[in-house]
Amino acid sequence: MRASDAPRLYLAAILVAVAGETLLWLWGRPLICTCGSVKLWHGVAQSSETSQHVTDWYTFSHVIHGFLFYGLFRLMRRISGRAWPLAPGVLIAVALETGWEVLENSSFIIERYRAATIALDYYGDSVLNSTSDIAAMTSGFFLARALPAAVTIVLALAMEIGVGAVIRDNLVLNVIMLIHPFEAIKTWQAGA
Repeated sequence: MRASDAPRLYLAAILVAVAGETLLWLWGRPLICTCGSVKLWHGVAQSSETSQHVTDWYTFSHVIHGFLFYGLFRLMRRISGRAWPLAPGVLIAVALETGWEVLENSSFIIERYRAATIALDYYGDSVLNSTSDIAAMTSGFFLARALPAAVTIVLALAMEIGVGAVIRDNLVLNVIMLIHPFEAIKTWQAGA
């Protein structure tokens, strides 16, 4: 891998994201919220407008995805004993996040969210929100690169605990409820 390959790999990452977002649009995902407005922040977690605007409470999960992908990238470099350039890691992270965005907006996962979690009004992401989620992951990836590992871990824990306290959901709970729902968690999330 040469340094001169970096611009092509960054361009490839952008094209992967564009391809994923185009696929979502072709699947019928709305470009923006069907409510007709675009908000920079939508803070009502249990709402049909969640995952429709630029950012929401789940944006923090996507930043954490970036932290995790950067950690995986560093681990792979350490295991291989080679100093990999950053660009391939960014491309892989964007491809993984874009793949998740496509999978997350499949009928199977949307129905899973609606059946297994408290997200009864969840109908999938708008293309705008999905694009913002990929950007949030990318920001998390570069933030993890810039910060000491301990600071990144503290930030991830603060986001998980903070979001969990405010909306009774976060990345860990989301994964648990998708893989194996627990009625006790669902009841707690509903506020009972």
